[in-house]
Amino acid sequence: MKKYLIINGVNLNMLGVREPEIYGNATLKDLEDKLTKKAKELGVGVDFFQSNFEGEIVEKIHSAYGSYDGIIINPAAFTHYSYAIRDAFGSVKMPVIEVHISNIHKREEFRRNSVIVPECIGQICGLGFKGYELALEALVCETE
Repeated sequence: MKKYLIINGVNLNMLGVREPEIYGNATLKDLEDKLTKKAKELGVGVDFFQSNFEGEIVEKIHSAYGSYDGIIINPAAFTHYSYAIRDAFGSVKMPVIEVHISNIHKREEFRRNSVIVPECIGQICGLGFKGYELALEALVCETE
C-alpha cells in the first residue's frame, strides 16, 4: 500500500483558534480526520506530523526517505525563509506538494515567496482543507 506523510508546520496546531477569519474554525484534528477518510477512499495510508520547530521537521523529512511515497507539507511561516527545510527535501528526492490553507499570494508581501516550492512538484493554496485532499490525489497519481 502506498503511504504518504503530511507535515504541518509552525502554529498549525492552533487551527480553530488562530485567526479564524483566515484559517476557519476547524482544528488540526478535523483536518487529519478528513485526510484519513480521503486516504481510505484512495486506498492509501497517511501519517501526520506537526511541529513548531524547524529542526524537528527537517529530521522528519530525513526519516521519511524510503518509508513514504511522497510528502504533503504546509510549512506555514517556514515557507518564506527555511532553507533548511528546502535542503532537506533536496536531500530525499521524493515527490512533495506544498499546501497552504489561505492564498499566500493575496496576503502580505512577505508571505508571497516560498523558498521551499522549488523542491516541490507543485503548490496548492487558498482552497482551505480541500487543498490537502487535492494534494493527496495528485501524489497518488504521481506515484502510480
